[in-house]
Amino acid sequence: MSSLTERMARLIVHGERPYNAEPPLTRLRARYRTPAEDFYVRSHGDLPEIDAAAWRLSVDGAHVGPLDLSLADLRARFPEATVTATMQCAGNRRADMRAVAPVSGDPWDGGAIGTADWTGVRLGDVLRAAGVAPGANLHSDLHVAFESQDVVEGRPYGVSIPLAKAVAGETLLAFAMNGASLLPEHGFPVRAVVPGFAGVRSPKWLKRITVQDHPSTNPMQADDYKLFPPDVTAETANPAKGHTIETMPLNAAICEPARGARLKAGETTIRGYAIAGDRAIVRVDVSGDGGRSWHQATLEHEAGAPFAWTFWEIVLDLPSGERDLVVRAWDSTGQTQPARPDETWNFKGYLSASWHRVWVEVA
Repeated sequence: MSSLTERMARLIVHGERPYNAEPPLTRLRARYRTPAEDFYVRSHGDLPEIDAAAWRLSVDGAHVGPLDLSLADLRARFPEATVTATMQCAGNRRADMRAVAPVSGDPWDGGAIGTADWTGVRLGDVLRAAGVAPGANLHSDLHVAFESQDVVEGRPYGVSIPLAKAVAGETLLAFAMNGASLLPEHGFPVRAVVPGFAGVRSPKWLKRITVQDHPSTNPMQADDYKLFPPDVTAETANPAKGHTIETMPLNAAICEPARGARLKAGETTIRGYAIAGDRAIVRVDVSGDGGRSWHQATLEHEAGAPFAWTFWEIVLDLPSGERDLVVRAWDSTGQTQPARPDETWNFKGYLSASWHRVWVEVA
């Protein structure tokens, strides 16, 4: 296995402590399943060093547990499951909002996203073994809180998800990615995988799971990852009034050609991805003239993987000059993306999902 330093050299590193990085978009589009070494990394604290043999996961809560599990227990007591799912940072494509006005956070391009085969056990199976009743009221106000071993500003990382999502068949406690053990930066030895939700809800390096009647009070859940209107600033934001980011919006990006590429006039292949949570991508429109005319791309999506992205590809005949390539996607509800990042700008730069534009020079 390559070293962390070698893997970092492959990525566009936005920060080393905490470590945050994304792959170049051309490499991201090379494979439907993103290799672990090319998968984006989002950390909020230092990477913990964990001995898998000594690792334990505790499960508790009101009328639940306590349950104490080792990695061997997870593998032996519960059926193994694999889910092909895309994970995406809530700040993916933040750079587009940053071009409108200053925002906080790392300047992610379109690479804070990736798709993998996640293997582990279903969180719902573990919760039922701990005492959550089969067929528990999925419309209840119960929440499943996670606590991790990484430390953020003096406290363990912590977030929560609704019980209904926790017991859904796609939600895993994963110990493998694309058939191999998780890399340290991706949550070794065990992480949560919550398909369709922002990556922040899929915590790494798990330590404790608690079933409770309220969302996590950890600052990561209670104060951060909130969506605010454009008139709200960091100074005026009230976390209690912000929308807690869970499901991710419809989005699409151009991965090839790269921004600023110099191309020969004539037929040019344009490739990228589109994603809509658990909804299907039904159409992808691509423009070679800034959105004045549109052409439909060919779509590639794996059957039986509702939480995975759709790859798209099209060949356009590009004349000489500076060209504004644009993509927009449509989902199964008939919805499409906003045209400009101005329309959804917010001071944190979250959920950037406007038409994606790439300027190229054609000669």
